[in-house]
Amino acid sequence: MSRKFIGTILGIVASTSYGTNPLFALPLYAGGISVNSVLFYRYSLALIIYYVLLKFIKRVSLKISLKDILPLAVLSILFAGSSITLFNSFKYIDSGVACTILFIYPIFVALIMSLFFKEKVTKTTISALFLTSIGILLLYNGKLDQKLNMTGITYILTSALFYALYIVSVKKIKGVRTIPSEKMTFYVILFSIPIFIYNLNFCTQLQIIKSPMLWLNVIGLAIFPTIISIEATNVAIKLIGSTYTAILGALEPLTAIFFGVLLFHEVLTTRIIIGIVLILTGVILIILRKKK
Repeated sequence: MSRKFIGTILGIVASTSYGTNPLFALPLYAGGISVNSVLFYRYSLALIIYYVLLKFIKRVSLKISLKDILPLAVLSILFAGSSITLFNSFKYIDSGVACTILFIYPIFVALIMSLFFKEKVTKTTISALFLTSIGILLLYNGKLDQKLNMTGITYILTSALFYALYIVSVKKIKGVRTIPSEKMTFYVILFSIPIFIYNLNFCTQLQIIKSPMLWLNVIGLAIFPTIISIEATNVAIKLIGSTYTAILGALEPLTAIFFGVLLFHEVLTTRIIIGIVLILTGVILIILRKKK
């Protein structure tokens, strides 16, 4: 299999796994657990699981040099910042709306790559961005005249910008390109945890999770939108680039729809089906271009 094909598959895996954030986070919020506590448990458990996987199963060395610390710390700040602002937005606006607006990040990525790194914006890229953006808007089930909370909007736009900067940084920061993806993923998670500890006033505000069902949601957060998503994203960016990896992120809201229909008996309307077709068309354009 070619590098581009593998990168495309991993981009799809990254976007669908990242799209499970609301699936696992919302039950924790309903259980009274705060955003910072949720994120602390999510990243701490992810770190433990990933450490065991790398150290004792895959036998991967986790040694890094001093020059690697700064670029990895930058990536951690960007990814943690995206998580904090995304999860905070769920408190002010519907998670479906938040995930819809979050998809502006591929546009941020394309603009950053074009303005600062002189990447050529092709007709295929523009067409894919247009189709997927229209498709995402069609997935929004809220009332068109519904007023959106500006605090929530600010949080989600900030999250999109942080995530776009993370994707660009993985590709363009010189010190990052030479770091193996597994090691990069481990340290992004590790260096993010102090941020959550600080936000919890050094864990004095950490809430205790007692329910086994809530712990299952924490485990889900640690594995799918954290370990799997970060790892797949890091590899995909190196194989197919920042812009195309970001556009494949259009599959994120489709994940939410899938679980909504499967678990919560939501109805597939004509508008949603058209939105799904447009998103898949945009993604297929990218896949066909990479294959060519």
